[in-house]
Amino acid sequence: MRVPAGVRERVASVHGAAALPERLRLYDGWAARYEQDVAALEYRAPHLAAASLAFAFPAPPAGARLLDVACGTGLVARELHRRGFRCLHGVDGSDGMLEQARSTGLYRQLRRCVLGREPLPSPAEHYDAVTLVGALGEGQVPSAALPELLRVTRPAGGFLCLTTRSNPSNLRYKAELEAALERLERQGAWQKVLAQEVERWERATSEEESPQGTDYISGVVYIYQKCPVPPLKEG
Repeated sequence: MRVPAGVRERVASVHGAAALPERLRLYDGWAARYEQDVAALEYRAPHLAAASLAFAFPAPPAGARLLDVACGTGLVARELHRRGFRCLHGVDGSDGMLEQARSTGLYRQLRRCVLGREPLPSPAEHYDAVTLVGALGEGQVPSAALPELLRVTRPAGGFLCLTTRSNPSNLRYKAELEAALERLERQGAWQKVLAQEVERWERATSEEESPQGTDYISGVVYIYQKCPVPPLKEG
């Protein structure tokens, strides 16, 4: 089954918008039919990310505080809720997406934030887990924003769940992202728990994005665990 032309056009418009205000305007206009369109794409990232985080989580998650960054319409929240996460906060840069997320009733708090342009509206070391699913890509959240995700994550065991795509137009960004992930690990900021490449991440919207001719693009789920903050040395 080919991706419907209207879906291809909307995806191309959003990813092709160079200026941030225009991109956010397009997301606002897309919000009402976003879930219908990503269903046509067979978009699996929310399910895969939530399942990976739940598997890594060491304790019953009901009381865990979780921040869903770039939460969109709440697809990740639905998957997390099914797996026992109840204390969900979300941020997104699109008012239209936040309106859809609010209608799910799954978030205790929703706030507008364009990560990469401004800090997260959260205190330091506040969350037991942070997710960023679907927005680490070319023209979206820059890899330079990773330390801000770490800032709001609880030390000594807080988890971060991240995803990116492996389609040709995102390979440069993916290389930059993985270099940043590895640099933070070398610096002792976090430890890698999981990096899982998934072949059928979602349907490709063009032949160029699926050079193997499978009609799908691949993607990756990363799980990291924040390292303890070393004690200050006396003297």
